Amino acid sequence: MVSNESFLVVARYGFGLPASSTLTAYSVLAQWESSYPGLVLRRADGLPPDLHGRVQAALCSLRGRGCLLRDLVRVRGRDVFTSVSRALLGLPGYTYRYLNTRLFTIPWHSEEELRAACKALWELNHFFCKDVYRIEEASDHEQGPKEAEAGGGSPQAQCSKGSPVTAQFNVTLLNYMDPTTMDQLKEEPYYGMGKMAVGWHHDENLVSFSSVAVYNYSCGSSEDAGRAPWRLGLKVAWDINTPGLAVPLQTGDCYYLRDDLNRTHQHCVLAGEAARFSSTHRVAECSSGTLEYIRRRCEEALENMSTNPDTGARNLHSLSPSALQLSEEIHNEVEFEWLRQYWFQGRRYSRFCSWWNKPMEELEESWREMESMVRYCLPDEIITAAVARFSLPGCPLQPPRLPASASQVARFNLPVVLALL
Repeated sequence: MVSNESFLVVARYGFGLPASSTLTAYSVLAQWESSYPGLVLRRADGLPPDLHGRVQAALCSLRGRGCLLRDLVRVRGRDVFTSVSRALLGLPGYTYRYLNTRLFTIPWHSEEELRAACKALWELNHFFCKDVYRIEEASDHEQGPKEAEAGGGSPQAQCSKGSPVTAQFNVTLLNYMDPTTMDQLKEEPYYGMGKMAVGWHHDENLVSFSSVAVYNYSCGSSEDAGRAPWRLGLKVAWDINTPGLAVPLQTGDCYYLRDDLNRTHQHCVLAGEAARFSSTHRVAECSSGTLEYIRRRCEEALENMSTNPDTGARNLHSLSPSALQLSEEIHNEVEFEWLRQYWFQGRRYSRFCSWWNKPMEELEESWREMESMVRYCLPDEIITAAVARFSLPGCPLQPPRLPASASQVARFNLPVVLALL
C-alpha cells in the first residue's frame, strides 16, 4: 500500500470480521500489509479537479443517451439479465467477454455524438496507465538492490509481475447501479458487511498479473446527506478465516488491484444508498477477442477455396479431413462467438455508434463463403442422405439475417457426413 498523502489512509477503512475474530485496531495495518498488499487506494483529491468534472459529466451523458444497458448472461446454467447496466469503451475493434457474453467496444475516439464523453474517459484511462506504472516503479525500487539483482536479465525482467506492459489498459467497463431498482439484494454471507450489489467474484478474461483501476462516482451528494456510501469488499479467495476488508468509497475515489490480487482474492460491491457509476479499467485478454484476430481466422479458412478466373467456378484446394475440420471450427467461431453475439446484443449499440456495422457485415459475408464450402466438398445427394439416414437434428436457431440451408445441417455433423464418402 502506498502511504503518501495523495492516497487514502487506513483510518478511513474498516475490516469486516468473522464472529470469532479478535483483530484489534492496532493490528489493522499489519493485516492490510500481509493480506491485501496489492490494494492501492487514491483519494479524490489525488486526481486533477477538472478531470473529475469531465469524467462525471461523461458518465451521466452516456447514460442519458441510453448507452448503458443490461446484459443477458449465463450464470450457473441459467440465462438472466444483469441488475447492473453496462457499456464497454476501449480500443477500436476490441471486445470483452464475461459470463458467456461478448461486449463490443465503443471506441475511445468515437463519433461526434459521443466524442466528448469518450474522450474524457480516455483521459482517465491515460491517467490510470501512468499512475499505475509510477506505483509499480516505486514498488520495484523499494525492493532494494539485492532483490533487483536477483531478478537478472533485462531491466524489464526485473520489474514486478504487473508492470510495465500490463498497466496499459485497453478497455474500461462502465457500470451503473441504482439500489432503488435492484430487487433482492443479498446479504454478504461471511462477514456481515451488508447488502451486496455484486457478489464475490474474480474479474474474468484479464491478462495474467495485470492491474485493474476503478473510478467511483456516487450520484448526488450522498456524503453531505449522510447516506450510506458504497463500499468495496475484499477477501482472500476461498478463505473466510482471514478478516475481510470493507472499503468506503466517496465520489472521485479510485482504487487499484495490482499484480495477482484479482487471482488470489475475490471482491464484491456493497450497496450504498445513492445511485453509483464505476469505470473499471482493465487489460483484457484479447488474443482471440479482436476484430483483427477474427479477420485473420476467416482468411485462414478461405485460403482453402479458389475461384476459376475464367468461369467463376469455385472449388476447394484440399478435401482432407483436417483441412475441412479447421474450416468448420473457424466457421463455428465466426457464427457463435461473433455474429450471434453481435446480432443478439451487440447491435443495440448501433443506435449511437456505427463503428461495428461494416466489420460485422464483412464477417457475415465471410461466414456465407464458409457456408458454401460445405456444398463444394459434398454433393447434395450426400447431404440429403446424411440427414435421412442418421436423423440429424434440424438446423439450429439462425442468427438474424443468416439463412438456413441443408449444408448447415450437415456441417454440424461433419464427422458423420464424411463417413458416407
